[in-house]
Amino acid sequence: MISIMIMVLLSQTVESELQKDFYHRSCKSAERKVRRVVREAVTRNPGLGAGLLRMHFHDCFVRGCDASVLVDSTPGNQAEKDSFVNNPSLRGFEVIDEAKAQLEALCPGVVSCADILAFAARDSVSTLRGPSWKIRSGRRDGNVSNVSDVIPNIPAPFFNLQQLTQSFEAKGLFQDEMITLSGAHTIGASHCTSFSNRLYTFNSTTPQDPTLNPQFAEQLKRQCPKINFDPTLRIGMDSFTPDKFDNKYFTDLKLGRGLFTSDEALFTDDKKAAATVKLFSEHTSRFRHKFVKAMIKMSEIQVKTGLEGTIRRNCRVIN
Repeated sequence: MISIMIMVLLSQTVESELQKDFYHRSCKSAERKVRRVVREAVTRNPGLGAGLLRMHFHDCFVRGCDASVLVDSTPGNQAEKDSFVNNPSLRGFEVIDEAKAQLEALCPGVVSCADILAFAARDSVSTLRGPSWKIRSGRRDGNVSNVSDVIPNIPAPFFNLQQLTQSFEAKGLFQDEMITLSGAHTIGASHCTSFSNRLYTFNSTTPQDPTLNPQFAEQLKRQCPKINFDPTLRIGMDSFTPDKFDNKYFTDLKLGRGLFTSDEALFTDDKKAAATVKLFSEHTSRFRHKFVKAMIKMSEIQVKTGLEGTIRRNCRVIN
């Protein structure tokens, strides 16, 4: 009897952990289906690649990687996605919906929205000529999504290096990993409102952020005038190759062309951090290698497995 109980406990422990090829028996083509949906969408609209990658980050930093960011608001609850931090900056919800619909038709109630989001983030990077990696899966979906959880957990674009470091350390990620993951800004774009303070109202004595390259600042002012700017305009986070996953974001930082305060802080606030930026700007392979390791670690923050959480049939609706 004792040996049987030990075997049951060991079995439950194994089942409650993330595993590579988790869906090998239950839904063998799960990752392949997600990859195809993502590649088709990102090939048509490269901006969706950054959106899906950002969505995964925003999901994992709030309540862990449990797909809570995908949930729609209801009359009785305002969900995470409707925080001003997420709306309208997050993009690609329809891509997750399509992948989920195909998997529900193939393997009903088997593949979690949290795993789909992790697969989609990886496949977005590889579609935009970045690295790919193996993902341990078996995440389950959360049953809570509250707008009030977002701001305390998502690092802001005006954070300095110390604030960024503390924000990431709270999730178990070191400063080096924070700098590495910031390299995700090598793809995608931002609205003027996210950085216009650096151009016109930086502080009481200096209207313009002194860490901004002056020529770059003038370019941004033409694109984002102080009044009557286009609210739909999006400026590339990487001024060289915004639709390609490479290391040019770090080159931008060395040139004073980081779009956010939190970007340029990686190069200006600390010599050790600046050394990491220089390393990544000069060695693409080092950045790619460390990015993969950091993404794997981030994608496993506070995951729900085993008997925790649920498997949503619709990623937008809590069961």
